[in-house]
Amino acid sequence: MRHLLLAPCLAAVCGLAACAAEAPPPAAWLRHATLVDLSHPFDADTIFWPTEAGFRLERRAAGRTEQGFWYAANGFCTAEHGGTHLDAPYHFSQYGQTVDAIPLERLLGEAIVVDVEEAARSERDHAIDLADLLAFEAAQGRIPDDAIVLLRTGWAAAWPDRARYLGTDARGPDAVARLHFPGLHPEAAAWLVRERRVRAVGIDTASIDPGPSKDFGSHQVLAGAGVPIFENVDGLAQLPPRGAVVVALPMKIRGGTGGPLRLVALVSAER
Repeated sequence: MRHLLLAPCLAAVCGLAACAAEAPPPAAWLRHATLVDLSHPFDADTIFWPTEAGFRLERRAAGRTEQGFWYAANGFCTAEHGGTHLDAPYHFSQYGQTVDAIPLERLLGEAIVVDVEEAARSERDHAIDLADLLAFEAAQGRIPDDAIVLLRTGWAAAWPDRARYLGTDARGPDAVARLHFPGLHPEAAAWLVRERRVRAVGIDTASIDPGPSKDFGSHQVLAGAGVPIFENVDGLAQLPPRGAVVVALPMKIRGGTGGPLRLVALVSAER
């Protein structure tokens, strides 16, 4: 029944969720929607955790064949967790789903964009807390159940400058202690799971936890509840606070703890 999920999501974006029967056909809606790419490209400048090697592209062929037609092919090597990527629940939960086992329903839904850029600008290691989420609801209305919550800190503007984005351009295990960027407080993560039953949570920084975190509490909370995490998200300034539809398609790595993610939003022309 997965193919039936798209119509209600699109109806909600068009402001017609209360009466799905009146929603335009999905194909018609798509013709008038704006597509927003929320993924950074993978290249030599892609930012990874300090303990990981970067993305490597091996050019294996590019030219005319003996038969006269053009042929090009590359190989690549990458860690699972770098660039715009998905954290599967198994990343921080022993019995959580691996990336290939995440239900597609978790990866498609209405986007709620919580803007905390001002707080993050004032405090580099800002932990987005319940007060931030309640302030959003006071201004924009209740975060609906089953939504995909995207946290906008403004950090994407620093990409791909490692020193600005991570707080350090050092590499190796010792560099982890020098990380400084905003993230989600574990208590706020627990509230999103318990009170708003979120499908997924994303952020425009290198980790859902603030840079100085030692126990990765928000990772543990979300993974333990089966909630996928999107990290290093781009383009959130182009989305409205609510009403866009997000489609998150990670590389389907069997047994993977995560993987590169092509994250796309559809924004209704009526917004």
